[in-house]
Amino acid sequence: MRIRITSIMVDDQDKALTFYTGVLGFIKKKEIPMGEHKWLTVVSKEEQDGVELLLEPMGFEPARVYQKALFDAGIPLTAFHVNDIQKEYERLVEAGVKFSMKPTKMGPATIAVFDDTCGNNIQIVEV
Repeated sequence: MRIRITSIMVDDQDKALTFYTGVLGFIKKKEIPMGEHKWLTVVSKEEQDGVELLLEPMGFEPARVYQKALFDAGIPLTAFHVNDIQKEYERLVEAGVKFSMKPTKMGPATIAVFDDTCGNNIQIVEV
């Protein structure tokens, strides 16, 4: 058993694709029309055959409630690993990304949390 795809709920798939590719630097892997929405995945430039991140449309009302509750509580929906958190933080701030937590040392890791503009808090981690 292995992880091949993981998903993140987004309020607008096109806006999410723009943010995740244009700002975060991921690459679009798949875009398959599926009626009102699409199967839309992105991958890391460094691991193009690695785990795909599905930009999951918010088509289920309880998911909206869950996403909002997490966001309002400041809890990240997911986390991405970075090699140099300070450098990544500075790059993202310069790109206009809003952080709710600047890089903060937490034991052996340093974390930061930002708003992905699609309804989620996202954590970046350097270990």
